[in-house]
Amino acid sequence: KEGSTAVNSESPKQAKIRLFRSLFKGREDVYPVRWVSKKTGKSGYSPAVKDPLRRWRSEQNGTLNKDPDEYLPLSDHVIQDHLEGKLVAGIYPLLRDDTCHFLATDLDGESHQDDARAFAQVCEELKIPVTIERSRSGNGAHLWIFFEEPIPAAVARKLGFVILTKAMEKRREITLKSYDRLFPNQDTLPKGGFGNLIALPLQREVRDKGGSVFVDPTFREFSDQWEYLSNVRKMGRAQVEELLATAQQE
Repeated sequence: KEGSTAVNSESPKQAKIRLFRSLFKGREDVYPVRWVSKKTGKSGYSPAVKDPLRRWRSEQNGTLNKDPDEYLPLSDHVIQDHLEGKLVAGIYPLLRDDTCHFLATDLDGESHQDDARAFAQVCEELKIPVTIERSRSGNGAHLWIFFEEPIPAAVARKLGFVILTKAMEKRREITLKSYDRLFPNQDTLPKGGFGNLIALPLQREVRDKGGSVFVDPTFREFSDQWEYLSNVRKMGRAQVEELLATAQQE
């Protein structure tokens, strides 16, 4: 598989980065980075820029410049810094042509583990490879479905809603109260924007606290995260469209 030959925790950094980028693909010309205000403690994400002070000033005086040359690209070095805990990077899943390389379902709250299991069970029955990540906070989960090629975000999101619907039908006591949103969260790219972002997994500081790691349906952490990711499978577009066609006939 692309970028995933025999990678494990002992593999060189570059092999891990190559595998990571083969799965968590989105916009590469721009990426969001997490910030925390020293004064207020407030946190959030903003596009990484070449001159943060200039951007801050332009935001304050209402002359925000959205010149593409202002943004920093998502490089191997950024991924390495993220994995080593030097920064927290995210990714914009929605590409310029309204396609995406993955679909992620965000679950938050008390029932997220039960809901994630119901979701994963439906995926298993439909032969959809799904990857479960414990969220940064530890009180939620991201369920990732990766595609072999970029597919229209509208198609990917329809797949997500089919799975969610079947999960609710299967276990009526589970209302999927924890469901928050899908990533991408839009079918088409907002004018002048990037669409919703999702935090990238395996950030060192968070990982050391038990968050942002990959787990099985019982939420036990895989002992070798990189070996697990090496064996993650992707869905082909034909399989996605076949599942959607079947769902429409039901």
